[in-house]
Amino acid sequence: MLVLATVLAASAALLATPVAGLLGHRAVRRAANARLLRIDGPNGIDEQRFVRIGGIEQWISIRGEDTGNPVMIEIHGGPGASHSVHAARTRAWEEHFTVVRWDMRGAGKTFGRSGARGQGEMSFQQLYEDALDVTRYARERLGADRVVLVASSLGSVFGLRLARSHPELYSAYVGTDQNILDAGRDTSVHEALLARLRAAGKHKDAAAAEELGRAPQPLTADQRAAYDKLTVSSDPLTLDTLKRVVLGSLWFSPLHSLREIGQYFAGMKFSARLTPALAAFDDRADGTRFELPFFVFQGDRDVITPAERARSFFDEVEAPVKEFALIEDASHFAAFRHPDRFLHLLRTRVRPVVTDGSRSCRPGRQPASPLAR
Repeated sequence: MLVLATVLAASAALLATPVAGLLGHRAVRRAANARLLRIDGPNGIDEQRFVRIGGIEQWISIRGEDTGNPVMIEIHGGPGASHSVHAARTRAWEEHFTVVRWDMRGAGKTFGRSGARGQGEMSFQQLYEDALDVTRYARERLGADRVVLVASSLGSVFGLRLARSHPELYSAYVGTDQNILDAGRDTSVHEALLARLRAAGKHKDAAAAEELGRAPQPLTADQRAAYDKLTVSSDPLTLDTLKRVVLGSLWFSPLHSLREIGQYFAGMKFSARLTPALAAFDDRADGTRFELPFFVFQGDRDVITPAERARSFFDEVEAPVKEFALIEDASHFAAFRHPDRFLHLLRTRVRPVVTDGSRSCRPGRQPASPLAR
């Protein structure tokens, strides 16, 4: 599995020019985004707070125009790549869902709260238990029986296991930038990287990537950083998305000060220690039966978690309802490059399923029409 945390950390240098010369422009854009994020309706909710989860204070955001809408919990990727930076890009989602965002231990505002020494145990199992606690907190806070689980990239590693083991908590699973782990058997991503580098005449980079591909698994943090950099830089669409969508969202986020931008990158570097243990994970061995509706919405040009691999796994899944859809002209971060298309899929594919019987909404509140704007 390829993880982007170290790539994003290395790309922090891209912010040097705006920091030096465009602080005024940043202030104007942040103010506009702050206005965009206002929720003033009587049925709306806008909460950002630290909650005691897994023994430490962790940041949770709950936002939506109507608390009668289905509740949607996001599990972000990285590790350490908090989705809170995308709040302005995904503002329209909050008209149709109550969106719960959580900065995992080691990520974003949670990392900034108490630093490296205050994160406690950094392991897959601990973050998995944290995710369950966040789910229970959101259900209780919002009076929801079950919630939609939306998981992306590294978060989809958690997401598959949460959905498979706890259908009583989740009304549907939605994977995007869907990671499929197979204990290293499938080498197609590596082979595609070599092909891109050679086609571009970058033979030195191709040799470096080939050597890293032969290195003992799992890769060290430094080796992973080097490999990730080659992967992202070899694909123009991925590189453009990283710069304009991810770093652009972070730079103009009204929720993040300059100090918190630094903490964001520091958290990703800190969280990189999580990934080596995942090298032996095998999703097919863990099972392909899910007792809840199962959706995958994948970028059609994703070179990091390719649509073909996600589709192959999806075809083996047994679920009461399942649907697969491609988001065109999208690499990794497909939901944030095209948030309108992702929302359309949520509204037309997922929402009608989860609002059946109002199972995921507050007791006594009827959700809006699935087609309402």
